[in-house]
Formats: sequence, C-alpha cells, structure tokens
Amino acid sequence: MFFDVGGVLGTNGWDHEQRAAAAAAFGLERGDFDERHDAVVGAWETGGMSLDQYLDHTVFWQARPFTHADFRAFMLSQSRAFPETIAVARDLARTGRYRLMTINNESAELNTHRVRAFGLVDVFVTFFASCWLGVLKPARQIFERALVMSQVEPAAAVFIDDREPNLAAARLLGMHTILYHDAARLRRDLAAVSVAI
Repeated sequence: MFFDVGGVLGTNGWDHEQRAAAAAAFGLERGDFDERHDAVVGAWETGGMSLDQYLDHTVFWQARPFTHADFRAFMLSQSRAFPETIAVARDLARTGRYRLMTINNESAELNTHRVRAFGLVDVFVTFFASCWLGVLKPARQIFERALVMSQVEPAAAVFIDDREPNLAAARLLGMHTILYHDAARLRRDLAAVSVAI
C-alpha cells in the first residue's frame, strides 16, 4: 500500500496556499516569489538543491529584515497532520497483512520534518520521496522505482493520492488506485478493492 503524504496524510508541504501565507507574513512580492519558486522547485524537490539554496534563490536574493531560520520555522509550521487519515493507515499497519509505504513529491528537509511531525515512522516501513529518488510524480519512473525497490508487483499494489494525474500514471503500470477525499471515504474505497482493516 502506497500513500501520498501532502493532501492525504496531512496538508501540502509547500504548495501555493503555503507560499501565499508566507508572502503575506513576510511581505514578499507574490509574483516575484512565485516566479523564483517555479524556476527551481523541480531541482529542490528532486534533491538538486538544499533548503538554504532554495531560500537563497527565492527569498534571500536581497537583504531581508528576517533570517533564514525565521523563514524555515514558518515553512515547517505550515505542515499539519490529518489524524483521521493517519488512523486509517495505522489500522492497516496493525493488521499485519500490508506493507505501508509512501510515494510523494517533497524536498528532503520538509519530507524529513513531516515524517517525524506526523508520526509516520511508526506506521510506514519505507518512504519513497522525490528528493531521494530524483524524479517527481506523475512520471512513471517514480512508481517503477518504488515498485522495484519494494519488490511489489503492480497488480498487488494500491496507491492513494489526492491528484488524478498521479493516479493515472500509477494505473498505467497496473497498480490499483484510490482518489483520496477524506478518511471516512478512504475506508470505504479500501474495502471496495478488497483491503480489509
């Protein structure tokens, strides 16, 4: 069983909502900030640059009245867990019948923070993140690598994500997919693909 993190197990890590909140909180010009973000986000989320390098390019290209540490703390504060969905995953793990893993797009620093802050280490056995695999969803390579590294046949795998393009890529490989809406519906959708909790 493969779960997305942002949008499924918790809020997105650094999507447009979080960036808008940061721009407002720190007085950044939103258009410039978004343009600078778009130029480097692919490299950042595939392990090509550190968080500090990302911030140097997007925020600290000019003097600011706040520090890297101030901005990083704000970024991390934007991540909030979805306890009801994590409870679904925890219930699945407790059955002992399924190996739970994640497949997500995230930078290394945010991914590590969110795995720990959401308490995911006790639930998931492996974390397949774009920052460590060097490829972003929905590219088929991220799913291929996750399947090969976990030694799972596509037909025996279920992938849960809140974005249809990511699910479409997984389906093309033969994986079962579930479009995430909320925890209650997820329980019903898992039952529909013969996953018993």
